[in-house]
Amino acid sequence: MHTGRIESDETSHGHVPERQLRQTGVRRHHHRPRVRHSRHRLVENRHDLHIQKHTGLRCAHSDSRRIDYSNEQMKNPVTYYLLISLLLLGGAEGWCQKPSPFVLVGARQTATVVVGSGEPECVRLAVQDLIGDVQKITDQQIRVTASTPGRSYQNAVIIGTVGRSSVVTQHLPESRQLTGKWENYRVQSVGSNLVLAGSDERGTMFAVYHFIEQYLGVDPLYFWSDREPAKRTALSWDTVSITQSTPTFRFRGWFINDEDLLTEWQRPGEPAAGGKRNIDYPFYGQVVAPQTLRHVVESLVRLRQNLIIPASFIDIRNPAEAALVQEAARRGVFVSMHHVEPMGVSAFTFFNYWREKAGLPLNGKGGNDVPLFSYFSSRPQLEEVWRVYATEWAKYPNVIWQIGLRGIADRPMWLADPGIPQTDADRGRLISEAMQTQMQLIRQVDKRPNPPITTTLWAEGSVLNKAGHLKIPEGVTVVFSDNSPGWRMQADFRDTPRQPGHSYGVYYHHQLWGSGPHLTQIVPPAQTYKVLREVYEKGDTAYAIANISNLREFVLGADATARMLTGFSNFRIDVFERNWFTARYGASAAQVQQAYQTYFDGFALNSRTQTPILMDGQLRSIALGQLRELRLQLTDSAGYAVHLKQQKVETEESRWIKSALADMGSENLDTQTLLKRVQAQKTAHLRADSLAQLVLPQLPVSERRFMETNLLANLDLILGLETWLEGVLQARIAANANRLSDVETNLQHAVAAFDQMQKGQHRIATGKWQNWYQGDKKMNLEECRRVTETIRNKALSERPGSRAVNKRKSG
Repeated sequence: MHTGRIESDETSHGHVPERQLRQTGVRRHHHRPRVRHSRHRLVENRHDLHIQKHTGLRCAHSDSRRIDYSNEQMKNPVTYYLLISLLLLGGAEGWCQKPSPFVLVGARQTATVVVGSGEPECVRLAVQDLIGDVQKITDQQIRVTASTPGRSYQNAVIIGTVGRSSVVTQHLPESRQLTGKWENYRVQSVGSNLVLAGSDERGTMFAVYHFIEQYLGVDPLYFWSDREPAKRTALSWDTVSITQSTPTFRFRGWFINDEDLLTEWQRPGEPAAGGKRNIDYPFYGQVVAPQTLRHVVESLVRLRQNLIIPASFIDIRNPAEAALVQEAARRGVFVSMHHVEPMGVSAFTFFNYWREKAGLPLNGKGGNDVPLFSYFSSRPQLEEVWRVYATEWAKYPNVIWQIGLRGIADRPMWLADPGIPQTDADRGRLISEAMQTQMQLIRQVDKRPNPPITTTLWAEGSVLNKAGHLKIPEGVTVVFSDNSPGWRMQADFRDTPRQPGHSYGVYYHHQLWGSGPHLTQIVPPAQTYKVLREVYEKGDTAYAIANISNLREFVLGADATARMLTGFSNFRIDVFERNWFTARYGASAAQVQQAYQTYFDGFALNSRTQTPILMDGQLRSIALGQLRELRLQLTDSAGYAVHLKQQKVETEESRWIKSALADMGSENLDTQTLLKRVQAQKTAHLRADSLAQLVLPQLPVSERRFMETNLLANLDLILGLETWLEGVLQARIAANANRLSDVETNLQHAVAAFDQMQKGQHRIATGKWQNWYQGDKKMNLEECRRVTETIRNKALSERPGSRAVNKRKSG
């Protein structure tokens, strides 16, 4: 049977081997005899331990069976050793007994789950998950009943929130110490019962999920990793004990951003989409189905995270989009907004509001019939929309407001309105004025005494803040960001003096569209730990949001980050990685870990910034840019010359990209040098693939399946993209040397590279995931292949002796 008692200031785990405890620096709590001031009580404990040492039994003292060691006869050593002899000869069983184990599911009995009738929906949903997990493991369904105040229970799982459930404190009096604390909880076996007590509703919910993970062995990300718990006929433990105090980061969770795959994916038997989104944008025309988001939020709370931004864009007045907020709210988590839609208003939302008032179709577009999206030129109109949307958002519980000022499609507002003053000081002043107005509107509609409010300093916000041009209202949580992605924080994080009127947090990217990562995981947990350690050491722990996009590609990063954010001081990256690989790959863990590490280490870094330059998004954008230029080379020499001149002209947008998004970009390398960097990265990833293929046959079926989806598919996609760009760059070099036959040959190699990318997708898109890439509109690999084939065909037609060339000659 399973036994263990572990206590930690920030994170706790059930019984695990000592080496696993070192994952978070947790020390096992060893029972010691209680020391009282009474000399006789001290002697009593010493004698009990002596008895236990020789009999293997623990004495359960009661008033009726306790021996009075202060009695003069008991001080006689002859009497004492006579007693020991009697116990050893068989009398001990009548006086001392082993404590009864807690039995959740046994051969002759099954525990009943007792839940307070006043517990909120999030706790009741967690209880449903507990019942479902037990049934999944044992094929037994445990019974649930509402608690009755004052009743004494036996063989029960008693779940409740301190201050709301008197039954919890009745059966675990020390749980009263949780009162008034933030997301604290205790899970403790008491006699034949198991008590799960939380300081608040999320504390109680997290207690359930911590028990499920630690003692039932259920992966919090099981839905996305396809890792089901092992079957067992019985579930019982000598001791169950978990203690969780206040998490390191108060608000912590996920941003479902650039969610193109989630938008159109459907699990068989579930709806494919939640409805239509009216925006003037090539992505997210459909809304993620609520049932799909339900799986996301379930994983979030199983990892004991309490915050989500449920989509890139949320128009709260669109029922299909409001359903996503409702889905998150029922789980008891906090809900916030993308930094491109402060007050819940994006440019598309603004345009649709005014189009609706004008009786125009809702398509998210501006135009002559709607106001300009600008706080400079259309201030009253924008404030009106803010007020309407703030009123709608305030109807939901646990909203974390976002304030600030952004433009269209994640760009600065001044790119949408040339009339905005063009100095950084004036721009900073405009944003500061907007934030003051937004604060006033929030206070009017949100009746909480101190509603949480954030402003995210991403891109131009970071630049203006670093220069001292922003005046952020007191009481706002300032959220710093990386845009590397995931490799390092922006400069203002290090340079900004922390003010007592603010709290601080972090926006961290596992995924970042444009540069990547997107279809593949690229940021290793050790790099995440390095970045978040800086945040932790600065004390910026009020808020943390991790961009995880479609989630499935980033289960390793999401898992590691959740553990860090919950209990950073006890987290050890080396132990986490060792335990993570051991849990998933058993005896082959060390070999598999080497393959993963070789993959992560293989990515080329910028020599100056030490940030990646050849991630999946970067490989795509470089290849398409090279193909556009190659097409001009082959078909329009005059147009190509004009294009080269235009590249040297600096625009307002190019200046913004250079100043605000420098860490996302690749180095400015010539074609030959870039080709060498691509080939070096490809060689490293071929080495990782060889290591993975070597260990693959040794793995059981379930472990092999996870490795195929979590590593080998990544390698297929990245190697395919690298081979694609390699062929395109070689074609450019050949075109520059006027070797047209080599252009066509290299482009043919580039086209063939998509077969390997497709192989990676096929590894992933099986079973319930068969439609996973149906919504691939960001990387859009099908379109990339089509463009490459078109230019390949053009190069073929331009080869000497081709029909097109001969026709031009004869003409």
